[in-house]
Amino acid sequence: MLGVLVLLALAAIPRPAQKDERPNILFIMSDDHAQAALSCYGSKLNSTPNLDRLAREGLRFENAFVTNSICTPGRATVLTGKYGHRNGVPVFNRFDGSQPTVAKMLQASGYYTRMIGKWHLGSDPTGFDAWTILPGQGVYMDPSFLTPAGRIETSGYVTDVITDMGLEFLRTRPQDKPFFLMLHHKAPHREWTPDAKNRERFRDQDFAEPATFHDDYATRPAALPENRQTVAHDLTRRDLKLVAPAELDAEARRAWLDVEPEEVEITRPDGIKATLRGEELAHWKYQRFMQDYLACVQGVDDGVGRILDYLDQSGLARTTVVFYTSDNGFFLGEHGLYDKRFMYEPSLRVPLLVRGPGVAKPGTVVSQFTLNIDYAPTFLALAGAGIPAEIQGRSLLPLLSGEPPADWRTSFYYRYYHDPGDHDTRAHYGLRTLSHKLIYYWKMDAWELFDLRADPDEVLNLAGDPAQRETLESLRAELLRAKQAVGDDDRFANEQPTDGVDGPFDAKPTRKH
Repeated sequence: MLGVLVLLALAAIPRPAQKDERPNILFIMSDDHAQAALSCYGSKLNSTPNLDRLAREGLRFENAFVTNSICTPGRATVLTGKYGHRNGVPVFNRFDGSQPTVAKMLQASGYYTRMIGKWHLGSDPTGFDAWTILPGQGVYMDPSFLTPAGRIETSGYVTDVITDMGLEFLRTRPQDKPFFLMLHHKAPHREWTPDAKNRERFRDQDFAEPATFHDDYATRPAALPENRQTVAHDLTRRDLKLVAPAELDAEARRAWLDVEPEEVEITRPDGIKATLRGEELAHWKYQRFMQDYLACVQGVDDGVGRILDYLDQSGLARTTVVFYTSDNGFFLGEHGLYDKRFMYEPSLRVPLLVRGPGVAKPGTVVSQFTLNIDYAPTFLALAGAGIPAEIQGRSLLPLLSGEPPADWRTSFYYRYYHDPGDHDTRAHYGLRTLSHKLIYYWKMDAWELFDLRADPDEVLNLAGDPAQRETLESLRAELLRAKQAVGDDDRFANEQPTDGVDGPFDAKPTRKH
């Protein structure tokens, strides 16, 4: 009897709750960060020591891509694990926050969820225990933020402010739950305003123009000749940080800044003034763009370094998986362009770095194709939560562990919708395989085919080459299968020709910059 009483007494003693051993998830995403602007991806333009540190201490995904290279759709895809036609955000639609998201699923499984930084989805965040977001695009200096309690004002440079907010959360987070933190930077988005330190660092640097900077678009009948996102012709005075004449009033000053200059007067290092036009002006514009863009990237790298230092010093690195990526790729003068949107490689590719204890073997490079639809299921897999069948991506955990499934994708479907839209980029969809790329501009019924092994810069469109007709037909059939496989059966786009005959096979350039 005494033994029974002792057991009953012991059973009645309150015991501490079992600690949740699931990893914290820290997802850092910048805006418009080109894969080519990280030194761990081989950049000769700049050095990103802190992002390189992530790659060195974890994994670097060599072939990370997006399904639609534009800001708002990319963010919706990250949250849902679905293509834009499935989550309701193919262009700049307002995100319907009532739908399932990875934040809601992690929250329901016991994670504390937090969103800080650029949101850009037109609706308030849902599924987060707390959120602090930039209104719209936000601003670089002294940014305001929106919270459930209202607007707050801050002072300082936006990348530093967002980093400070992230650090404050890490210091004060609830201790009884693992966390899911989405830390989203505005930089290096247009108009590329750097902080003072990094502006000075890049101020006098001169960058070699890409091999395709003076691309004549001779074999591409639909896309580049009509596009308005060239460095030579479409950067505004505001982009180039030119100073408006003092005599202009506020309205006239705004109008002056938003015009693309056809000539610029500068003072050379020897003190002589010069008026730049033509190719000389285009080269000068490229330098100004790159100096500011890369200085903004450097600010992000600095911020990531501060986050990594805190994780290491606090011991959180032992329990936290860190992801770094961008919402889309970006042109750094390739084909004479800035911005994104196109299915060409600089716009299609994004950086993807992952570091985590027991998750990512240090120094690993993963070559398999990954897409931004894969992030949500990866977060759920890390949390041990179920992955709903409607999610279109796949967990990256097998790739992180070095055991890629035999049926991992070797091709994928892409679609860009915004036409007419910013920069006059023609709407298109396409297929990327290990060796080729096929793009269809459905409103113009025009095709582009590239052999990426022989032509990695994508300057020679083979769609009009009779010798490539068999390859073209095979890829067109595969493209249609891929389109159907992701459930893209809309009726507002022209039907893709399927009989192997319809559609132009001759290249008809319309305009050269």
